[in-house]
Amino acid sequence: MDLPRIFTIRESRHRIHNPFDEPKLDLLGRVIPLAAGTTLLDLACGSGEMLCRWARDHGVTGTGLDLSSVFTASARERAAELGVADRVTFVQADASGYVADTPVDIAACVGATWIGGGLDGTIELLERSLRPGGLLLVGEPFWRRDPPDQETVEACHATTKDDFRDLPGLVARFGELGWDLVQMVLADQDSWDRYVAAQWFNIREWLDANPGDEMAAQLREELDTAPVRYVRYEREYLGWGVFVLKKR
Repeated sequence: MDLPRIFTIRESRHRIHNPFDEPKLDLLGRVIPLAAGTTLLDLACGSGEMLCRWARDHGVTGTGLDLSSVFTASARERAAELGVADRVTFVQADASGYVADTPVDIAACVGATWIGGGLDGTIELLERSLRPGGLLLVGEPFWRRDPPDQETVEACHATTKDDFRDLPGLVARFGELGWDLVQMVLADQDSWDRYVAAQWFNIREWLDANPGDEMAAQLREELDTAPVRYVRYEREYLGWGVFVLKKR
């Protein structure tokens, strides 16, 4: 099993596979705060930037899992580049249902709560790997503004408006599930731009190099439509953030 090829084409040059830039990722590591020897499990870790940077900057150790063989290979290369390959391990695997053999200090799923069937299931899954008193990191979208119609909802990668909560509703849900929200770092429109616009650049470079590929027509259509859709809908209506939770 592997991640569909379109995802690795679209985000081939990304180090961070969500609308977080490096300063926000670094800020998150400071506000937790992290300490040397902290153990971290990162489910659906993408290219491993969070684990690698925090291993370098804070002495964190841990494991990242991702479905993509391309992204996990990139994560291993990044670990070697930053000199932390002895502190972090990356495994190509389906993170759905994964539980660590030894409880960790921090269990994270930053932007892929589909692995647990949604927010509630992912929090439950992460808790199974967490030591008592540890922290959960959950990356999740929310409505910045109330979507006015179904066209807006679908342009923001949702099926119905109820697929996402607004920010107060999301924060309230953490409490309903028995968790205190103890920190958060939210994406802004600039970090959204950096994430999404980089996808367009990756697609265009790939199209230039692979005009005869069987996926070229699909990606050409995406590049024709995605920028306008993004600035009209997603940039205005969809928020995203990483939320730090501690069990009550």
